[in-house]
Amino acid sequence: MLWLKHFHITCAVLSFCGFALRGWWRLRAPQRLRRRWVRTVPHVVDSGLLFSGIAMLWLYRWWPLEHAWLTAKLIALLLYIFLGALALRQGRAWQVAAALAVFLYIVSVALTRTPLAWFA
Repeated sequence: MLWLKHFHITCAVLSFCGFALRGWWRLRAPQRLRRRWVRTVPHVVDSGLLFSGIAMLWLYRWWPLEHAWLTAKLIALLLYIFLGALALRQGRAWQVAAALAVFLYIVSVALTRTPLAWFA
């Protein structure tokens, strides 16, 4: 299921770039966030990311509580969602940066398959 992995990676890249752009706009040009496509496209991309991730878990028979790296990704995902929502509502630069850093941590865990990816 190589296509599924590539789809997941593509959605992850689009999600990261989209959030970074929306974070920038929140800080510099908040009126751009009111455009319909800006409010719709991220939900489509993130849904594709979530569903492809769930599909890979099911196909590879990976269960988060059996693999520490998956547990770390899920916890980091919840933190990313929280920080991302804060950043887009309150618009503080540290919140945008923190959310992007957590996203990069998630990617590093996925690549190394260890929860200590930044320390390995």
